[in-house]
Amino acid sequence: MGTESESGLQHEPLVGEPALERAERLANLLASIVESSDDAIVSKNLDGIVTSWNKAAERIFGYSASEAIGQPITLVIPEDRQREEREILTRLRRGERIDHFETVRRRRDGSSIIVSLTVSPVKDAYGNIVGASKIARDTTEQKRTQEQIGILAREAEHRSKNILSNVQAIINLSQSDTTESLKEVLSGRIQALANVNSLFVETRWIGAEISAIAKQELAPYFEGSHDKRVRMEGLQTMLEPTTAQAIAVVLHELATNASKYGALSNAEGQIRLTWLRSEDGQVVLRWTELGGPRVNAPERKGFGSRLIEGTISQLGGEALLEWRTEGLVCEVTVPT
Repeated sequence: MGTESESGLQHEPLVGEPALERAERLANLLASIVESSDDAIVSKNLDGIVTSWNKAAERIFGYSASEAIGQPITLVIPEDRQREEREILTRLRRGERIDHFETVRRRRDGSSIIVSLTVSPVKDAYGNIVGASKIARDTTEQKRTQEQIGILAREAEHRSKNILSNVQAIINLSQSDTTESLKEVLSGRIQALANVNSLFVETRWIGAEISAIAKQELAPYFEGSHDKRVRMEGLQTMLEPTTAQAIAVVLHELATNASKYGALSNAEGQIRLTWLRSEDGQVVLRWTELGGPRVNAPERKGFGSRLIEGTISQLGGEALLEWRTEGLVCEVTVPT
């Protein structure tokens, strides 16, 4: 029966091959496998002194073979991990094998890497343990990727819960005379959330800029580059996702109301939208309607007003609506 190398290939002895030559050939084959491995393969004696160091070890740890051989293996072990080496040597002397031990090691430049270690005892011809072989796999990038996936998963869960919470609030604050009109109202409000979420993709979920939110919600009322019906003024201001979603819903509600009853319901009406950051760090957004039909203050709050106030109050902010004769004025203040 032939022998099987670490590569999984069978190596039958050549016909008439002397035992010494065969042993030398297999040793050379093993050495080639070790040198071509992507994992660091290192051997050491029972005093922890490095006796061999392959090419991958040079690449991973930054020390050449000539620099590492003859040095204690603690060369690549951080100060706070020195006890690990003593424990490993103790277990090796008992003939134990250590599989997939995840730890931290130190490169020549002082940087840290995460490695998965497999340590096996090495025996002489008489069965005595004389040293150890170590296989170290650099798992730093794999670990970082796993952590990033975990962060993204938690972020996605948080964002999903936040979106569902906003949808629930919209449903609770929505009402209409007929089923069809209720469906239309809900559809518009939920679409406003969907629109602003598309902006988050561009910023990797950092948030959305106020002007981008406003242009998105007021897009149907821009008739061209020279149109003056909607004017916006404010410094570039980024809102974190929760606040951005709330502002999107508020602007949608204001625009819908203006198109039905206010300044956007006739050809002469205009909207002025301004925003600023106050000295205490809050964002103040002001919506002013001019030139529309004569406005009379409602005898009771409508569902739109309650939705705006409820959406902003959830953020710890405040929404003030003033029904002036020349048009509605809404001022929203939100903490950031």
